[in-house]
Amino acid sequence: MAENSQPPNNDNQQEIEELISSLPKEKWWRGSGLTLYQNFWVPSDFIRGVITLRRHFIGRDSNILLASKPKTGTTWLKALAFSVLHRAQFRPSVANANHPLCSSNPHDLVPFLEIMLNGQPAGHVPDMSGFTDLQLFATHVPYHFLPESIHQSQSRANLEGGAGDWSMEEFFENFCKGLDFYGPFWDHLLSYWKASCERPERVLFLKYEDLKEDTARNLKRIAEFMGVPFSKEEELDGVVDQIVEMCSLSNLKELDVNKTGDIFGYENKTFFRKGEVGDWANYLSPSMVERLENIMKEKFSPFGLYFTLKKTS
Repeated sequence: MAENSQPPNNDNQQEIEELISSLPKEKWWRGSGLTLYQNFWVPSDFIRGVITLRRHFIGRDSNILLASKPKTGTTWLKALAFSVLHRAQFRPSVANANHPLCSSNPHDLVPFLEIMLNGQPAGHVPDMSGFTDLQLFATHVPYHFLPESIHQSQSRANLEGGAGDWSMEEFFENFCKGLDFYGPFWDHLLSYWKASCERPERVLFLKYEDLKEDTARNLKRIAEFMGVPFSKEEELDGVVDQIVEMCSLSNLKELDVNKTGDIFGYENKTFFRKGEVGDWANYLSPSMVERLENIMKEKFSPFGLYFTLKKTS
């Protein structure tokens, strides 16, 4: 069956399992490795959820999808987007102990579609009843993995671009080969970059560096894009600044909920690192930096996409 076509809903479970078993595999530092699906390396643990998402999820006009590569500020973006979208219901303030962010990790508040669907039986139309009241979702899959119902609907997508026993050299070498979670990295970013150029009213492309440099300004962009712009009264009352402060990494990492517990097999605290632009300088050698800059220039510049590797001061 051609995976570029839209398969019927009555998939055969055996066909799905045969498809998965036939796909190329690679070892990875955690989980059951990576599986090459539609030219992207998908975590093998989630491959069934990715296939189910592509074949069966039906997007609605009200859906807002946060798309990102792993480790590009996803946790922070989830906290910001959730707080903006639900600010009328939950007053955004570090003093509001009843805000959901005080009792739930951002990943619990904004679930990943492919992980939610991963537990559904392969080869069957998934039970979508648990999705009814949810408006805000997240995903790590590239743009063309999203089902046609999202491509053709008015659903909106935000993109934030930009362990084990393996050494940094091994990680880096595999990254440059395109071998990482939902990699190649450049193809993943370009899938959303191109979509944002073609449909800017439906795909907002954000760079972590820009969001970090001027969080308030970009938060207003996010709010407007999601259809819930800040009023002049809200801006005068400091609502924007309150959300920025409440969702800052320095605040989130100090919340008890993010100091204990785990999700996806990781401790909650591991989702909150320094969050500094240019922290790569503490881990990559000059030769690695030069190689990475050359790859980025080669892959991105033909499409008008540029990233500047800035060192931390």
